[in-house]
Amino acid sequence: MTHEFKDIVQAHLEAKKDGLKTVLASVVALDGSSYRKPGVRMLIVENNDMIGAVSGGCVEKDILRQSQSVFQDGQSKMMTYDGRYRLGCEGVLYILLEAFKPDEAFFDAFVKCLDTRQEFVIQSNYQKKEGIIKGIGSTLEIEGQAYALSNITESEHPLLQFTQQMPPCFKLMIFGAEHDAVILCQLASFNGWEVTVVSGPLESKTIENFPGATAFHSVSPDDLELNSIDSETAIVLMSHNFANDLKYLLELKDTRPVYIGMLGPSHRREKLLSQFLEYCPEVDEQFLELIHGPAGLNIGAETPQEIAISILSEILSVVREQTPMALKEKVGGIHN
Repeated sequence: MTHEFKDIVQAHLEAKKDGLKTVLASVVALDGSSYRKPGVRMLIVENNDMIGAVSGGCVEKDILRQSQSVFQDGQSKMMTYDGRYRLGCEGVLYILLEAFKPDEAFFDAFVKCLDTRQEFVIQSNYQKKEGIIKGIGSTLEIEGQAYALSNITESEHPLLQFTQQMPPCFKLMIFGAEHDAVILCQLASFNGWEVTVVSGPLESKTIENFPGATAFHSVSPDDLELNSIDSETAIVLMSHNFANDLKYLLELKDTRPVYIGMLGPSHRREKLLSQFLEYCPEVDEQFLELIHGPAGLNIGAETPQEIAISILSEILSVVREQTPMALKEKVGGIHN
């Protein structure tokens, strides 16, 4: 969800340049089930543009209508949406609408927070009833410093709080620059991930060859910058060069991403790991457990696009700690 909030902030800045007000809509509570869960947000611009979504599409129309009073008087309000009779989701959404206008100090801190891959916290005060309520609104906290996202007045009554930990944007690092790497980059970017592409120093390609990439490095393996690799980072080795993949793996041995995928068949993986262990016999076992090869889920993928879907699906299953299965075979709710 961090990338969604990042998009909201960027859209607000663009609207502000055009002299347009914006309203932030946040789902802060849910009774029952819904298409999406508390913590999803969208931005409504004064010209009726909407950035993001909090449902499959039906709720947004009501949010647009309800936001008009916030544009007019600037007062935060609560709205509810009962999907039991309209969406079939059997849930009631509680949505906080507030005039989105953080100060300049927020923008400076937020940009730095994203660049340094820090966590931040969003806290929303609300009530489970409709209308204008004193004290409701959201703040964002970075390194102990709180920034108001709207005009929050003093509350006359106790309020409920929704607190959300926001990790750094999820990042995919692709080691390789062939056609299949381009496809994987595009689909990962479409999923909202930041994508870094690493190619060899002799490659003639640039970041323009990789739509959706946020960074491109043409360097030798021993010149890699690895400090930004964290638990919100996935890595895929797909250079199609055995020696290069081995060098990359050797350089990565002291990092701890959430996932390392290797392209290619099982016998290539075994050969690669065998040579890797000859160089690094004392490597931490936890590092070896991060390695998935052949990368991807068994969905019968054949084309580069299908293989990319297979790889991204496996990464999601690892990150979300889920065992892949058909939803029709799952007992209980979809998101349980």
